[in-house]
This record gives sequence, structure tokens and C-alpha cells, in this order.
Amino acid sequence: MSDRSHEGEEHEAGLSARLNALRAGVLGANDGIVSTAGIVIGVAAATTSRAAIATAGLAGLAAGAMSMAVGEYVSVSTQRDTEQAMVAKEVRELREQPAEELAELTQLYADRGLSPDLAQQVAEQLTRHDALAAHAEVELGIDPDDLASPWHAAVASMGSFTVGALLPLAAILLSAQSLRLQVTVVAVLLALALTGWVSARVGHSPVARPIGRNVVGGAVAMAITYAVGRLVGTHV
Repeated sequence: MSDRSHEGEEHEAGLSARLNALRAGVLGANDGIVSTAGIVIGVAAATTSRAAIATAGLAGLAAGAMSMAVGEYVSVSTQRDTEQAMVAKEVRELREQPAEELAELTQLYADRGLSPDLAQQVAEQLTRHDALAAHAEVELGIDPDDLASPWHAAVASMGSFTVGALLPLAAILLSAQSLRLQVTVVAVLLALALTGWVSARVGHSPVARPIGRNVVGGAVAMAITYAVGRLVGTHV
């Protein structure tokens, strides 16, 4: 009978990539929802002008999306440069000191719990198959053929921010003036609860904490910007 106890379980590399993509997507969407909601609610507390609210919301959306894209591009580019430098160093060491590198790989596997003889056999076989891949995985924790893409991260972050930002903007512009704040707050809190639930489900973690964290954080942000808008609208 086949063992199905681990059916559907992800391996470390696939899970790591999935969690990184999840992090960027949830971060971008949450930032888009909260920052744009804060802007439009703050402006709506100061004025009833739909044009002013739309202008501020669209400006915030554009600025936030570009900021997310540039930030992710710079961050991931730095990570990729570091990984490339590490791989280049490993290539040089494998070329100039193959015996020392084999001994190092053997020790790394022994440190992971293999017997000395088995560690030696594994290191020799993996070195014959693909020495660079073996050292990169065990010693550096990276895949030299699958380094992070700065452009992919930038586009993904900009897209998720834009999608998140469109929700509060649409909610406040499409609602009746007498209900726009209430509708926007409810829509934003529901959207934040949804992103918290999605992040928990995809990451296979309990849902209560991320949902509560998102909802409370968004509510506090909107309350503060509303208070600022009321203060500015009263005194300006």
C-alpha cells in the first residue's frame, strides 16, 4: 500500500518561492488598500468634493504603485547581485580548489547527520553530477538557475498595490455622498479580512491572527486619517 501521509506536501524550494510571492502580493495589496483608503477618507472628511477625492486617490494610487515597484526592484536587485557574487565565488573555488571543496561538502552533509562514509559518497556523487548546484544548495541555500527576478518582483508589487488601491477608491467614488464614508470603511475592512484569510490559507497557518492584524491596523489607519481630515477641514 502506498504512503499518502505526505501527499500534497510542498518541498522546501517550492514552499519558499510560494511564500516569497505571497509576501509580496499581500504586502502590495494591503498597502494599496490601507494607504489609498487613508487618503480618500482623510480628504472626504475635509471636503465633499468628489473631484478632490478622486484626484487625491488617483495621485496616491500612482505614487504608491511606483514606490512599491521601485522599492521591490531595488531590494530584489540587491539580493540578486549578492547571490550572483556568491555563485561566482563558488565557481572560482571549485575550479581552483576542487579537493578542498569536496571535503567541505562532505563535512556539510556530515553536519546534517549523515555518517562520514555516507556523507563522502553523497558528496562525491553530487560533485560528479553538478558540483556547483550541490554547493549552492547546501552551502549557500540558493539555486543558481533560479535567482530572484527584480522585474518580476517590481511588476507583481505594482500590480497588487494597484488592485488593492482600486477598491477603496471605487467604494468612495461610487457611493452616495451621505454613505460614502461608511461604505468605504466596511469595504476596506472586508477586503483586509479577505487578504488576511488568503495569506493564512496559502501559508497553511491559523486564520484568526492575520485577519485580526489586518482589520485592526486598517481601522486605526482610517481613524487617524479621518481625524486629520476633519481637523484640516475645520481650520483651513
